[in-house]
This record gives sequence, structure tokens and C-alpha cells, in this order.
Amino acid sequence: MKRLRRPSRLPIDPYLALLIGTVGIAALLPARGTASHVVSGASTAAIAFLFFLYGARLSTREALDGFRHWRLHVTVLACTFVIFPLLGLAACGLVPVLLSQPLYQGLLFLTLAPSTIQSSIAFTSIARGNVPAAICAGSFSSLVGIVVTPLLAAGLLGSGGGGFSAHSLVTIVLQLLVPFAAGQVLRPWIGGFVARHRKVLGLVDRGSILLVVYTAFSEGVVRGIWHRVSPLRLGELLLVEAMLLAVMLTLTWYGARALGFGRGDRIAIQFAGSKKSLASGLPMASVLFGAHASLAVLPLMLFHQMQLMVCAVIAKRRARDVVEDPAASAPPAAESSAAAGTGPRRG
Repeated sequence: MKRLRRPSRLPIDPYLALLIGTVGIAALLPARGTASHVVSGASTAAIAFLFFLYGARLSTREALDGFRHWRLHVTVLACTFVIFPLLGLAACGLVPVLLSQPLYQGLLFLTLAPSTIQSSIAFTSIARGNVPAAICAGSFSSLVGIVVTPLLAAGLLGSGGGGFSAHSLVTIVLQLLVPFAAGQVLRPWIGGFVARHRKVLGLVDRGSILLVVYTAFSEGVVRGIWHRVSPLRLGELLLVEAMLLAVMLTLTWYGARALGFGRGDRIAIQFAGSKKSLASGLPMASVLFGAHASLAVLPLMLFHQMQLMVCAVIAKRRARDVVEDPAASAPPAAESSAAAGTGPRRG
């Protein structure tokens, strides 16, 4: 009997370990009084700068070129901003049996967040899928999410979103959209600098998100929010998120086949359409939920690590399928590249 080989190691994201450590620091040493105002102001500035960098990095020309493979991108966007939110709304039936109302609000926000870019590309490459399509799909989702996620939150979360209001919508425009637009406008002058210093600015990105997490969880500790979450509730939340991920992985894989996509495109759709971005979601949640952001971002943080571990296993399995069955290989490179509208480069 052939023994099943387990992955040599599961991809425990080091950055997630830093996020968990930041939560621990916030629990032990929360910012209080004047310090809380200083940290909150620094967090606001960090979020604005983060979205400014997003705008400065986005190549408008590459984004427009990617529209040539519009069917794939529409499919990923439908998974991210239609099917995911519908499943989130359906989960309201789990309150209060499996989810408390605050955790459900966080779960619903999770379903509204945009898709990832880096990990979607990495897993698509490992699985030998259509990498150019994954690059474009992840980029489009992130760009659309900057506008669509706050609008969906306004419509679906409403006043139940932990203080979400018209004032919050104005804050979103000023703190997220305006810096992003400024980055796009200034890109012709600063785009080269941003590209040359990508690694350093990447550290700034991650540091900004850590500051956002510390601010959110620190406010939660001061307000006593964590006394409302029991280990049993956390376990139930993990169970719900596991079911959510399983449903989306199944729908994106078999749904893409039903729509007539080839193997390479199906892999890109599965990895881009079933995942949610921690980098974009955390700053948005901080703006949307304010003092209640600590509970709101918890489902997203847990889902992020879960999707990394599960998708890594799937990607390795897809790669083995190609080796074991040559007939399962992706479409010819020329056809795949033409469909993606980007050329045969890999990421």
C-alpha cells in the first residue's frame, strides 16, 4: 500500500507570529490615557501612508492590459465580492448558537475584504497554474476592494458595524481613497523610487499594520472587550471559518470547470477567489470599526493563517498531479499568456 506523504512543514507565516505577538503586547501593555491618543494618531497616519503606497505601486498600464482576460477577472471578482458576502449573510443564522454578534460582524467583514496578491501568485506558481492571470486577478481585486469593501460594509453592516456611520464613510474617503488617489497621481514621479526601495517600503507596510493591530487590540483591552470571548467561542469561530473556506475552495474549482476554464485558469481562480487579504483588511477594519476593531479583525487573522495552510497543501497536490498525469497539464503557454493579456512571465 502506498503511504501518503505529509508536507514537510506547514506554512506558519512568520508575520502572523508577529501579529500574535503584537496582540500579546497589547494585552499586557495596552496604551492608556495620553499614550492611547498618540498611538491612535500614529495609526491613522500609518494607514493613510499605507494606501498612498498602494496607489504609488499600482501600474495603471498593466491593470488595463489585464482586462483582456476579462472572463477570469469577472469570475474572481464575483467570488470575492458576491459569493463570499452572500455566505457571510447566510452565517447570521449561526448567531447566537455558534457565533456571538460581535464575532459575526467580524466574520461578515471578512467576507467583504479583497483577495490577496502575493500568496495567490505564489500558490498558483507552485501548482503550475496561470501565473499572469493570478497577478492581474489579485491586483484587480485589491484595487476594486478599496472602493467596494467600504461600500458593502456600509450597506451590509450598517449601524451594527460597531459604530459605522456616515462620519465613518467620510473618514474612509479621507483616510483611504484620497491617499490612494494621491499615490496614483504622483506615481509618474515617485514610481521609480518606490520600485527601487520595495524591500524597505515593504517593512514600512508591515510595521504599519502591526501598529494598527496594536492600536485596535489595545483599545479592546482597555474597554474590556476580550472578557466577552471565551475559548469555546473561538473554537466555534474556527469551525465556521473552516466550513467557509471549504465551500469557497470547492465552488471556485468546480465552478470554474463548469464555466469552461482550462486547468491553469482554474488554479488561478481557486487561489485568488477563495482567499482574503490581511494587509488590506486590517487597516480598513480599523477605520470602519474604530474601538470595536479588535474583535472585528480576529476572524480575518484566523482565516488568513487557515487559508495559507490549506492552500499550501492543495498547491503541492496540484503540482504532483501534473507530474503524475501529463494530460492534466496547463494549456499551451502561448494560449495561456494571450488569455491573460500579459505575456509568459512567471511570478
